[in-house]
Amino acid sequence: MGKLTAEAIVEKALEIGDAEGLDAVTIRRLATDLGVTPMALYWHFKNKEQLLIGMADHLIAGFTPKDAGDRPWHQELRDLVLGLIRTLRRYPCAKNVLEQIDQTTVPSFLTVWDRALGLACSAGFSQEESCLITKYLLQSAISIADAPVHFRPGRTPEEVTELLRVKRLGLQSLPADTYPNLVAMARPMVEGVSEEFYDSFGVDLVLGGVVALAARR
Repeated sequence: MGKLTAEAIVEKALEIGDAEGLDAVTIRRLATDLGVTPMALYWHFKNKEQLLIGMADHLIAGFTPKDAGDRPWHQELRDLVLGLIRTLRRYPCAKNVLEQIDQTTVPSFLTVWDRALGLACSAGFSQEESCLITKYLLQSAISIADAPVHFRPGRTPEEVTELLRVKRLGLQSLPADTYPNLVAMARPMVEGVSEEFYDSFGVDLVLGGVVALAARR
């Protein structure tokens, strides 16, 4: 292969992480898959922590927040959170990557966070409140992007369908007099909704509280 780049390393690491989980992402495994020696990787990343930071930066780097234009602060903040969710959703291992590193060490994440802080402050929140609001929103975005739940790597579509069927039947078989709502809503509980609705409803649910607080000021 040509000259080994940091981008090629993190792309391969994300590919392995998505398919097999982060435990499978090791310097030795990456070196083998990339056809180089482990020392060639250490030139770019001295340890796995640095590699994880590089992975986190890469998976967010493709997200470019829209220009503010004349939109109200809450609409821009909604687009920011939704955009981050849809960027992260491309990588099943994204949540695990971001949970294992200090997010303040990731340049691309800091860009999103700084924008969110500015929007919260523009709504009239104090610096302390803005910090909490953005932490809640960005962590919610990471969690929403991880769902509907990613099944363990290696599951075939048929296996996933069967797992969902068994889970639905399990809920439907509960005592209806004790759990009437779980029994009645077993299908939507298990099968869920479209990704688009799941994402937008989740963001509106979380952001609605922020908008309501701002309106009371």
